[in-house]
Amino acid sequence: MIIKYNNKRIKIHAKKVFLFGKLFGLMFKKKDTDNLLFDFGKKTKISIHSMFVFFKFLAIWLDEKNNVLEFKIIKPFTPKITPKNQFSRLIEAPFNNKNKEILSFFIGGK
Repeated sequence: MIIKYNNKRIKIHAKKVFLFGKLFGLMFKKKDTDNLLFDFGKKTKISIHSMFVFFKFLAIWLDEKNNVLEFKIIKPFTPKITPKNQFSRLIEAPFNNKNKEILSFFIGGK
């Protein structure tokens, strides 16, 4: 999928998750796992957590047109992460070698 941020575009490959995937997300997965796409079908403002996620990941909140509303680096075992705005989609991108380009696009050399 192509997402837009600051008048730039980047292609992100993400595996769409359904019921059980939405419940577990990256929990108990290995660092080299695929990016996950949560499509809620309507605007929402639910919180996420990183309990039982053993690596950092980038959370990218999107609107219905795949415009980036917000992104944040999520550390392992964070009990609650709430976005500032309502969103329609969420991508969880693990910090791994497959995501070097994505991580550089959003956070540069940090």
